[in-house]
Amino acid sequence: MTPMNTLSAFRNLLPGLALVVSLWAAMPVQDAYAITLKQAVNQVQRQYQGNVVSARTVNQKGKRIHVIRVVTKNGVVKTVRIPE
Repeated sequence: MTPMNTLSAFRNLLPGLALVVSLWAAMPVQDAYAITLKQAVNQVQRQYQGNVVSARTVNQKGKRIHVIRVVTKNGVVKTVRIPE
């Protein structure tokens, strides 16, 4: 590909790239990284290979935290805290 063809191809991508950047910039920061309670429960079940006995979302020091209690396959009860 010649340098002129490369430049032309890049120019064709600019409108789409601008749209993606503007949509990304419009997303609230919290939503970009947020994890739902259901996702957190699934993550804990996989990680500890156990049964979740309770799951809730609480506010701790101004931040939302998922608090999940799980009984591991060894019978140990663990409380796992995952930031939302």
